[in-house]
Amino acid sequence: MRAYSVSLKQWVKILSLVSAKLNVFAPFKRNDFLDYELLSDNNLDLICFNKAKPTTPLKAFFFPIKENVVKERKKLQQVIFGVPNCDLEALDLLDKIFLDEEFLDIYYKEKRKNTILIGSDCYEIDKNCHCTSYGINPYPQKNCDISFSLINHKVTLQVHTKKGEIFLSEFVTDLTEIDEIPEEILRKREKTAEKLKLQHKDLPNAEDTRKALQKEGTVVWKKFAKDCVSCGACAVICPTCHCFLLIDKANFEKVKIWDACQYPSFERVAGDEDPLEKIYNRLKNRYLCKFVHKPDMFDEIACTGCGRCIDACIGKINKNELIIEACK
Repeated sequence: MRAYSVSLKQWVKILSLVSAKLNVFAPFKRNDFLDYELLSDNNLDLICFNKAKPTTPLKAFFFPIKENVVKERKKLQQVIFGVPNCDLEALDLLDKIFLDEEFLDIYYKEKRKNTILIGSDCYEIDKNCHCTSYGINPYPQKNCDISFSLINHKVTLQVHTKKGEIFLSEFVTDLTEIDEIPEEILRKREKTAEKLKLQHKDLPNAEDTRKALQKEGTVVWKKFAKDCVSCGACAVICPTCHCFLLIDKANFEKVKIWDACQYPSFERVAGDEDPLEKIYNRLKNRYLCKFVHKPDMFDEIACTGCGRCIDACIGKINKNELIIEACK
């Protein structure tokens, strides 16, 4: 794996050059919310580096909220900069689902192929971040083309794929190759990981969570479901949730739109039967899907510890508190 060094000033110039040719999305902080915006010369100086996760999960770039799957579209190359590792890890599951040869989603495949992913270390953590609880580190290790770390106005780039190497060679001429990652970055990564472990030291790992949720009857589900309003925010903001509906439109068009297991009538079938009619059953189904069903079907846990579901919940349901109580 090759690594390069460049000044922050030069890196910003590189992003400016790239944004003149391609759509580049980067994290910006607006009104206390970090999220992706299209990069331009007007906002280059406002990019946020090495912060905790943007509000929008990475999946939205490949699996849009609403997408016409019949109309012809231009194939546009894009660059997504500053992707946290919790979102990169989610691609393990999403790729298995949408790139399965038997059930291939050609639109997802097209977007993945035409996207350069630049992952980013997290040097800060939010109160609900808990990736290390499930064996995930707060820095990129896979599923990106390039990874980015910034220390003392000096950028370190690690190239993970051939696509990343080609991208850099096309837009960059004066990178300095280095033999190893600077010690300061390694210490910063270790410090962030330790903070995460300490912050959620009582949260069980994925296997213990799986065993506890399978044994849980109805007490915990009913208790926490009292505050659920079935808005579906936890599912739509999750980096791994992928349920969708196909809506028929006029002129034989079809629109793919996000669906969520917390919506009423999510599993309603003919004869008006609905095994998830009760809110507490929908809540239970969501957690079993994350820690039992997805691992059984795809050998992948469907939670990367990003904490977005806790952040977004209108009813203030804390996933981690639910799991800790179920594991008692």
